[in-house]
Amino acid sequence: MVVVAFVHPDLGIGGAERLVVDAALALRRKGHRVHLFTAHHDPTHCFPETTDGQLEVTCVENWLPRSTCDRLMALWAYLRMVYVALYLVVTSGLAFDVVFVDQVSACIPILRLRRQAKVLFYCHFPDQLLTQRRTLLKRLYRYFLDTLEECTTGQADCVLVNSHFTASVYRDTFASIGAAPSVLYPSLDFDKFDKYSSLSLPDVGLDINSNCMFLSLNRFERKKNLNLALESFSLLVNRVGEQLAATLHLMLAGGYDQHLQENVEHYTELVNSAKSLGIVDKVTFLKSPEDRVKVALLRAAKCLLYTPDKEHFGIVPVEAMYMSTPVIAVNSGGPRETVVSGETGILTHQTQEAFADAMETFVMGTSDRAAMGTAAHHRVVNNFSFVKFSEHLNYIVQGLMDERKQK
Repeated sequence: MVVVAFVHPDLGIGGAERLVVDAALALRRKGHRVHLFTAHHDPTHCFPETTDGQLEVTCVENWLPRSTCDRLMALWAYLRMVYVALYLVVTSGLAFDVVFVDQVSACIPILRLRRQAKVLFYCHFPDQLLTQRRTLLKRLYRYFLDTLEECTTGQADCVLVNSHFTASVYRDTFASIGAAPSVLYPSLDFDKFDKYSSLSLPDVGLDINSNCMFLSLNRFERKKNLNLALESFSLLVNRVGEQLAATLHLMLAGGYDQHLQENVEHYTELVNSAKSLGIVDKVTFLKSPEDRVKVALLRAAKCLLYTPDKEHFGIVPVEAMYMSTPVIAVNSGGPRETVVSGETGILTHQTQEAFADAMETFVMGTSDRAAMGTAAHHRVVNNFSFVKFSEHLNYIVQGLMDERKQK
């Protein structure tokens, strides 16, 4: 048995959090002891496995701020993770063998104070590429953080990334780090989807009078480009004629945290955009749907609209394909590794015209939803199973233990 500590900044609801929870569950089912340490954990806004007793979670602190007047968010994230690492090393009393760190590498030097422990860093995407630097002050501020990120990432015993796309970005960004990262694709625990697979929309309290529903499922953040779904849908409605338009509906669902200013602001922006496009009566906005609701939506959708550009991996297209729902996605980033265009969905340009064209093929029957859905389901089962993910991660952890024994 290996004792694995997980260090994560905020155990909320998102792709990074889903991967961390899945990684912890995978290692636990392999007989290892796992314990999650985090700087923030809201029991009302998290994955159920972190509150129902399946996973041990310690929330180290909630008193350090997330920002200073909506600025310096990265700096505070670094400080919060350093604080969590200090707690783990100095105070927790946990004799851990491996530490699984993700998102923020600044805490790795602290964790290496436990010389016998191995540090595994999961790089969802280089943090320095997730922000803009419009002013000299911001460039100076980010220079310090960027240098720290590269230096501390290189101190990990093993670095994993979520896709070959991210691996290529990692190599270009961290030129001083000689070792290439390994790819560990996120996965799905099929049982979590299968137990809700018989639910329809009325079963979960959704009364949508449409036989052609398009679904967008993403956090309410500007970088997810959700306006593309609204604009494409509006173009489609105006294009197909009144009779067909009457059958169309767009569901815009996703993670929403009322404590995050961007979530609150962008949600309002999207509602106003739907109004200005004249489609508000054909659009439903749904905040943070439960798992059973999400599964019912994925089953009922004509196809999934996945709008982010250069997404690092993108777990939602995999979820949709497992539920036999084709995907329309931007032809960049992670979806190029998960979606087979023309077989399990359509990869296209990031324009409303291109998305509307792809959507129209499903409305008119040019794209065979059933055949694509079947192919999509088989692709996920064969390539992104939780079993395969668990075996790969366990192999990596055991390899780190073998390295320790050899020293």
